[in-house]
Amino acid sequence: MDGDVLRPDVQSGGAVSFGFQQDTAQQTAAPLVTIRTDDLARARASVEAAGGIVTVEPFSFPGGRRFHFREPGGAELAVWSPGS
Repeated sequence: MDGDVLRPDVQSGGAVSFGFQQDTAQQTAAPLVTIRTDDLARARASVEAAGGIVTVEPFSFPGGRRFHFREPGGAELAVWSPGS
């Protein structure tokens, strides 16, 4: 996944941050809800312990690192950690 195709984050009152995927080949059918964490490995362990399935292994992008997962109900989510 190439983070360079993301538009810069748009800030909403300093509480919500989001970007838009410009590469149509990588766009998801629904918005990708992304959860921020300071510890990506610990978040992954928690996701898996709760029955989530990692669908995209952790990768780096200009905003930090993230992975995607499917929760037991079927929704696709992501967990993001800022920085490198």
